[in-house]
Amino acid sequence: MLKFSLTAGLVKQMNRKIMPIENFCGEIKIPGDKSVSHRGVMLAALGDKPVRITNFLPGADCLSTAAAMKAAGAKVEFDGTTSLIVTGNGFNGLKEPTNVIDAGNSGTTLRLLMGLFAAQNFFVAFAGDESLTKRPMARVIKPLSAMGAKIFARANNKFLPVAITPPGQKLRGITYESPVASAQVKSAILLAGLFAEGKTTIVEPYRSRDHTERMLASCGVKTEQSGNSISVTPPVADEFSPPDLIEVPGDISSAAYWLVAASIIKGSHVTLKNVGINPTRTGIIDVLNNMGANINIKNRRTSGGEIMADIETTTAKLRGATFGGDMIPRLIDEIPIIAAAALFAEGETVIKDAGELRVKETDRIKAITDEFNKISPGAVKSEGDTLIIQGNLPKAFAKVKSFGDHRMAMSLAVAAAAAKGAEIEDADCVNISYPEFYETIINERTIIQ
Repeated sequence: MLKFSLTAGLVKQMNRKIMPIENFCGEIKIPGDKSVSHRGVMLAALGDKPVRITNFLPGADCLSTAAAMKAAGAKVEFDGTTSLIVTGNGFNGLKEPTNVIDAGNSGTTLRLLMGLFAAQNFFVAFAGDESLTKRPMARVIKPLSAMGAKIFARANNKFLPVAITPPGQKLRGITYESPVASAQVKSAILLAGLFAEGKTTIVEPYRSRDHTERMLASCGVKTEQSGNSISVTPPVADEFSPPDLIEVPGDISSAAYWLVAASIIKGSHVTLKNVGINPTRTGIIDVLNNMGANINIKNRRTSGGEIMADIETTTAKLRGATFGGDMIPRLIDEIPIIAAAALFAEGETVIKDAGELRVKETDRIKAITDEFNKISPGAVKSEGDTLIIQGNLPKAFAKVKSFGDHRMAMSLAVAAAAAKGAEIEDADCVNISYPEFYETIINERTIIQ
């Protein structure tokens, strides 16, 4: 049996040179969905029986979550590299970690566990890498504090490090109107609501991805969805029962790079296997279809409440598009790769209401503007929370920066492969979510089994 370490470790700061690709063909098995991998480990750790999680994403972020749940008393054992067994101590069986929880680069680990641990009768402290210390935590601390949580953070409760002390009594259920459509904020509140007195409801301006609600329902938790509102009723401890098997679908955020690569690299034809097509995550497919992409979805099936399918894509003549509003929460992580596609589209692409990109691993609006303009000079400009991209301008070989942001690195690599090539600084930050990324893109006929 191969032993797999729960230590995410440091992401190496290395440069990589990506050269142009003439075509991109093959069958690619997409790595496990990062969002589902996180949530699967967390909820499995609240049960009292072994739960096998297959196609788990062994990237640095998800390993941070697995390590955190082990520190809180769960048994976490890898059976290979993408399959693990998680055994908890029952619904009220989490234990006080003996050390600070290191969330690494993972905002999902930090924000969701803040919700889960805020309801527990123990002390816990969180730290993270330099990037995570700059990301806003007040958006989670505010509603959790309204529920009765005792949370202390740097800079007037805004940033890491974070400490949570025992609340002294059960949290109280609240109705919270979130100013942002954020699955992380929503999930933190719902996880805290599992242990609160009474029903907890969160109302979003737009509906964000719903992996938490689906997985809670699969564990026997009562949830109620109405428009942009979702409620959770705390379960009786013996009613909470995670499924014996959680099959993680392929991550559509990872599939997005190959959807775009196949669309913009001439002579391409790829089939992406077992991709999750949860309706709250398929904005990338809707936008690419609107841009004229050739995308065929086949072999639809459902596992654990999540829909998955195989996706076939061939080269297409893309055209510019305009989108924003309620589309943004459905593709917030895919905007950098959509921007890459827009560099090769006919006409102008306008991406509105993208302010959430300012508070990701880096300021992605600024990063897209600065770095994509090196690959296609003069193509990108930003106005507030809007990106404007002019397609089909001349391309150049460029030395570009990822800023340690995995999604920027992968998007730049795809754009470089379709253009004149590029050298990407701090390129191996892709290990956060997609360790096999370069193995796939460097060989245009790679088949990942």
